[in-house]
Amino acid sequence: MSRMRAVDAIVRILEKEGATQAFGVPGAAINPLYSAMKEHGGIRHVLARHVEGASHMADGFTRAKSGNIGVCIGTSGPGGTDMITGLYSASADSIPILCITGQATRPMLNKEEFQGVDIASIAKPVTKMAVTVLEPAQIPGTFAEAFRRMRSGRRGPVLIDLPFDVQVAEIDFDIDTYEPLPVCEPRMTALQANRILDMLDESEHPILLAGGGVIGADASEDLIALAEYLGVPVISTLMGWGSIPDDHRLAQGMAGIQTSQRYANATMMDSDLVIGIGNRWAARHCGNLETYRKGRKFVHVDIEPTQIGRVFPPDFWSVSDAKAALAELLAAAKERYGAELTRYNQWVDECNERKSTMLRKTHFDNVPLKPQRVYEEMCRAFGPETRYVTTIGLSQIAAAQMLHVFKPRHWVNAGQAGPLGWTIPAAIGASVADPDTPVVALSGDYDFQFLIEELAVAAHFNIPYVHVVVNNAYLGLIRQSQRAFDMDYQVQLSFENINAPETGGYGVDHVGVVEALGCKAIRVHNPDELAAALAEAPKIAKEYRVPVVVEAILERVTNISMGAAIDNVNEFEEVAENPTEDAPCAIGLAKS
Repeated sequence: MSRMRAVDAIVRILEKEGATQAFGVPGAAINPLYSAMKEHGGIRHVLARHVEGASHMADGFTRAKSGNIGVCIGTSGPGGTDMITGLYSASADSIPILCITGQATRPMLNKEEFQGVDIASIAKPVTKMAVTVLEPAQIPGTFAEAFRRMRSGRRGPVLIDLPFDVQVAEIDFDIDTYEPLPVCEPRMTALQANRILDMLDESEHPILLAGGGVIGADASEDLIALAEYLGVPVISTLMGWGSIPDDHRLAQGMAGIQTSQRYANATMMDSDLVIGIGNRWAARHCGNLETYRKGRKFVHVDIEPTQIGRVFPPDFWSVSDAKAALAELLAAAKERYGAELTRYNQWVDECNERKSTMLRKTHFDNVPLKPQRVYEEMCRAFGPETRYVTTIGLSQIAAAQMLHVFKPRHWVNAGQAGPLGWTIPAAIGASVADPDTPVVALSGDYDFQFLIEELAVAAHFNIPYVHVVVNNAYLGLIRQSQRAFDMDYQVQLSFENINAPETGGYGVDHVGVVEALGCKAIRVHNPDELAAALAEAPKIAKEYRVPVVVEAILERVTNISMGAAIDNVNEFEEVAENPTEDAPCAIGLAKS
């Protein structure tokens, strides 16, 4: 055994567990850990401008690449509490990130010490594990257990709080004999798989529903293999988007009351069996449950036992890792059928007919711009290798209705929590995780302003990506929800900027702010300018190694399609009467 400081043991454990990328802000109570990182030299670090930003960077880093666990580091007090939103977002979407905080010394706990706070208690509701380590010798075991929990079952974040004197205390530790703890995952049984196939045999219009668990388990290829063997169409949830390429014959879009397509909702309504894999039956997917459930049976496969029956009781269920479940179902299908099924070909053809006709209009020539035209031009400009990063708002909802995703982990979205400000730091984290994949972030103006200072981080560390900002100077989603109260109250962000009259009353000069933070920006007013701006932005980013913001000036008010039930989504704009003219980039047209 070697004798070393606890923090020196931590750094070696992080390295052995494969968590070698950290995002954070140093401070007095966490400086011992930073000293160990400096001496070790094997933990890469990006200095954030805000600890919440660091937590979202760790989140984006984890989501972008299989096996990643992003690390967020901060000091005591507000450094820890600033992480809570990041922990909540990661927890809500089952994303493993490790947050490490400094703390007051043990004798000063609960004694009015400056910036001393019980961060473990605060973090417990939004983590799989939150603990203040009070004995230095517990450090190795605590970190081993943290990594085991993050990787086991429904994945999620962990917070470890380290009093200053625990960090600097010496312990006996041998990294050569340290081994990560085994991860145990539940698996579907052959009997369960065959029961599901029994239900399939009784069905005429089945669908596979791919949730975020498919992405988390790296099971996209398994999903496609099963879908192709059974000949069954696939609908995705928002978190499962990318598990099957949008242009695949069996891909039938996303169903839901917001982030959905008309054709996907129609297919869902016409189905008689839904086999959900790794999904949660989240509210924005299901909408009104009576409508969603009527006339169809449900199978629910999820890794988390307590998720079964949480929203509604399924007709059959299995607790299983998504990859294991899909493999077991395919094996059972091959044994039962002996060859790929063709019985559902007509059903698939009907689905694809909807996919090519039940479309929303995107081709608007209006000035100021309609957001639909922005997404149409993004579809033209950015290829299938693009990784999109976004959080919440009308911008995200419309994007999910109109953009196309072709690979797993290429839709990086804070789906359940949707914290404003998430997009910039998450895009930084995703870019750090996979610098060879082009990242395109998407924000409304309010999300963009929340943590805009993190653009300086990307400039500082030469992290290039493209950021499309659709600017209507409004809290658009909140304004749209206020329609139910017949008001438009405290949601307008426009004002006359005395320093930037060129903003035309839209208020914040995003171009000026972006450039002041060391990045590049292009402002677009007309639809004819969009294509050139979106083509130029990646070139500028590559040349200068900084983010490039493309700001599209939108009409002030646009209501994006949504409703309370999947059969009653309000279409506020025209639908595509002539798809080739009205929705020229719709994915279904290429197959029609």
